[in-house]
Amino acid sequence: MFYFSYGSNMSSKRLGLRVPSAKSHAAAILQNHQLKWHKRGLDSSAKCDVEYSENNSHFVIGVVFKILPDHKVLLDAYEGLGKGYEVKQISVKDREGNLFDAFTYYATDIDKSLSVYHWYKQHVLVGAREHDLPNEYITKIENINTIDDLDSERHIREISIYHNL
Repeated sequence: MFYFSYGSNMSSKRLGLRVPSAKSHAAAILQNHQLKWHKRGLDSSAKCDVEYSENNSHFVIGVVFKILPDHKVLLDAYEGLGKGYEVKQISVKDREGNLFDAFTYYATDIDKSLSVYHWYKQHVLVGAREHDLPNEYITKIENINTIDDLDSERHIREISIYHNL
């Protein structure tokens, strides 16, 4: 099955630790959506969301991954399905114009006052660079303001997955 990731799970390293069957398939665009950083995480920081927009010029660029259907429950658990994220079926288009039906998660627990931790944005940037997303899109991600995670052990644990890269 196809999963469209637009946030921290664009990092193959991060997603692979969560869902062993995940294999990147293609970078893709989700039209009529905007990337927002307002989903309340379990750690009380902001996480990514794809928010629907009526504006045809709005889009989110992400990565389509293939996962085994049996492994979706693993991803549901990591994403907190029913506890801040829900699933929706979408159609995305790759760089060659091929359409893919996929599922993705959208936020139901939103708090626009929250800030993003440095390590979370780092996961998003690693994935965006790994999958060669457009430079302008990466720059928009780089420009997101972040804060320090006061839980330094969590920060180290999150970033440590890249030490072998």
